[in-house]
Parts: sequence; C-alpha cells; structure tokens
Amino acid sequence: MSQPAERYIAHATLVANDVLAKHAADVDRQARWPSESLAAVAQAGLLGLTVPATLGGAAQGPRTFATVLSTLAEQCASSGMIYFMHICGTQVIAGASNFGQRDDVLKAIAAGKHLSTLAFSEKGSRSHFWAPVSQAKAAGDGCKLSADKSWVTSAGHADSYVVSTLAAGATGPTASTLYFVPKGAPGFTVAGQWTGLGLRGNASTPMKLDNVSVSSTDRISGEGEGFGVMLNTVLPWFQLGSAAVAIGIARSAVNGTRKHLSEAKLEHLGQSLSSLPNLRAELAKMQIITDTQSAFLNHVAGKMENPQPDTMLAVLESKAAATEAALEVTDRAMRVCGGTAFSGRLPVERNFRDARAGSVMAPTSDVLYDFIGKALLGIPLF
Repeated sequence: MSQPAERYIAHATLVANDVLAKHAADVDRQARWPSESLAAVAQAGLLGLTVPATLGGAAQGPRTFATVLSTLAEQCASSGMIYFMHICGTQVIAGASNFGQRDDVLKAIAAGKHLSTLAFSEKGSRSHFWAPVSQAKAAGDGCKLSADKSWVTSAGHADSYVVSTLAAGATGPTASTLYFVPKGAPGFTVAGQWTGLGLRGNASTPMKLDNVSVSSTDRISGEGEGFGVMLNTVLPWFQLGSAAVAIGIARSAVNGTRKHLSEAKLEHLGQSLSSLPNLRAELAKMQIITDTQSAFLNHVAGKMENPQPDTMLAVLESKAAATEAALEVTDRAMRVCGGTAFSGRLPVERNFRDARAGSVMAPTSDVLYDFIGKALLGIPLF
C-alpha cells in the first residue's frame, strides 16, 4: 500500500478513536446528527478521499476507501454511513463530465466544505431504488422535479443531493436521469423524522421534491441514462461501502465482547468470564467470521481497481456476505454478553441494532442472492 494511502488510513484511525468513539453512544441515544464527528472527518481531509488530485483531492481508490470506512464505522456506524453515502455521491459527480459545476463542487469536497449524498429510493418503488416512479416534467430549458424520496441519508444536512427521476417522456422503468440538487433548493424539503432501530444518527429521513426547478446544466447523467450510472458507478461503490460498514460493526462487536469477557467476573468462583471455554469458542468464531469478510472485502476492492470478468459477481457478493456476517457476529455477541448486553449497558447492543440495517438496505440481501444466482447462470440482472 502506498504511503499516501497509509497516511489517510492513519488519519481515519486517529479521528475514529479520538472523536467518533467519544460521541457514538450519545449520537445513538439521542438519534442526533454526529456534527462533531463529521467536522473531524472533514478536517482530516477524508471527504475528498476519492477526488482527483488535480482538484485538491487524495485520489485514492476502492481499497483505501474500504479501509478508511470500516475504521470509521467500527467506532460510529452512523458516521460511517454518512461518509459512505457522501463518497457515492462524490463518485457520481466526479464522473459527470458535462456538469458545469463539477470542478467547483469537487474542489469544495476536497477542501472539506461540501457533503453530498444520494436521493434514489422512493416510496412507490421501495427497495427497487433503480426504478424511480417520479418523472421529470419539461419546463423551458430544464425540468420540474416532484418526488417522494425515502431513506435519504444526511437528509437536511448534506450540501447536495444526487437525485434520480424518470426522464421527461420516458416510458421504461429504468430510463432515469440524475440531477444535482443543492441544499435549500426551493421545493426540496425534509418530510419526516428518523427514528430507526439502528444507525440512529445518520438522518435517513424522507425528503419531498415539489416542483423543484433544475436546468439542463444540473444533469449529472445523460438524459435517460441514469440507470447506467447507477449500475456502473454507484452500485460497485455502494456495495463495497455497505460491506465496509458491516465489517466495522462486526469488528466493534468482537472487541466489545472480548473486553466484556476479560473484565466481567464470576465473583463466587474468583474468575472472569474468559475462564469459560464455551464463551471463548464463541469469541473465536466471531473473530474468524470477521477476518474472513475483511479479507474478502480487500479482494473485491482489488477487483474494482483492476477489473476482471468476474468483478461484478464479486461486487454483488460483497454486501450480501458482509451484512449477513455482521448479523451473525452481533447475534453471537449478544448471546455471549447476555443480560448485560440486553440491558443496553454494552456497546455490543448498539452494534446488534446497527447491523440490522445492512440486510434490509436496498439492494437487500434477498435481492442480491437473486442477482448473484442470475450472474452465475448467465441471466441478465434486469
């Protein structure tokens, strides 16, 4: 790994341990925006991790991103999710060569002054985020956008949103266009509150677009070509990021369980819980599962950096494998830590709740299993 990559990973480790870890419990308890953590991430130069060097960014690839993200998510999964969705938005903007504001936005991101996110999912199409039911209406040299967006991470906090909608006049469910919509655009409002089971600090609330005006210069995909950007740009980074967050959560659960076994006492026996072989065996299983997924994540990131015929297959596998592994690891953590965890007195209880998000986040594990099966059988995904 190159020295610049090591430097950014070191920055992420310092920020995660000194800032995110300090505020994670309070962020979860109050379901509040992790402002201190996001400020530290920005100050560390991590918002521009994948922005080209010519625009002030770090120009890092999937491997560095996955390591940085899992490091952040290990201490605060909500902050990790916000960061991960920002990088997905950044990648779309970076690839929008005809977007007039592209360079200025990317420079602001690299300077730690701009947070982006995706606004894809809609109430009507639910987890099929690639098929918006909203449709742009032509208006002069631009369009009017109206949509009920759901699960918008960083809703109301991000500086920009990558918004999907069916192109004006489109008849097919995947003939979408992506638009850059800035924070505060008239008619674009937060439409609810976020009270999720886990990831309680990432503000994944619904947002409503009510005749939001966009011009042709706000397009960040070709007209009717948004689906291609979703499949070729967003999906790989989204899958990798989801897996990295899941691994961070699993790693946190392993460390929390190890700490509990070392410190909790069976006072009548004068022994710690670590003296029980069945609990040590459970901890070992948790470690093996987490290490296996970490190695696979690095493997997938390598395939993204050096594409091969089976890269998409590995990408599809990554989120399903890691999120389901996080469910198993955190379930074992709750069982091992018992009543102390169930009462909420250990971080593993937060890990358990946070891990639940990944399997139901589109594309869900069940959808991904179908995609993977199709890919293995040579059947088109869509």
